[in-house]
Amino acid sequence: MDIIKMNKIEGQVNARGVTAKQLIKHKNTTVMNLILQPGDSIPEHKVPVDVFFYVVSGKGTIKIGEEDAIVEETDIILCPPNTMMSLKADQGEDFKVLNVKTPSL
Repeated sequence: MDIIKMNKIEGQVNARGVTAKQLIKHKNTTVMNLILQPGDSIPEHKVPVDVFFYVVSGKGTIKIGEEDAIVEETDIILCPPNTMMSLKADQGEDFKVLNVKTPSL
């Protein structure tokens, strides 16, 4: 059995300027733990695979296509391939999200 302890994995600041922890990466899936501090954002971009976000803790705004919503702990947000997406920690608290891409990029 493999057990991944998210709190023990060291994060790196990614190209979009937020802390990211790579939890899983293989041909079928990539799972990143994105840690946005108040005021952080990930600008609009798209990827050619299915993506879903799982909010681990906090609140923030996720925009998928033309729709945006304030989301919170335990919410799951789906994003089809090639759809613009963005995240914002705009609710005055840390916003921790799992980003799951299938298949992996």
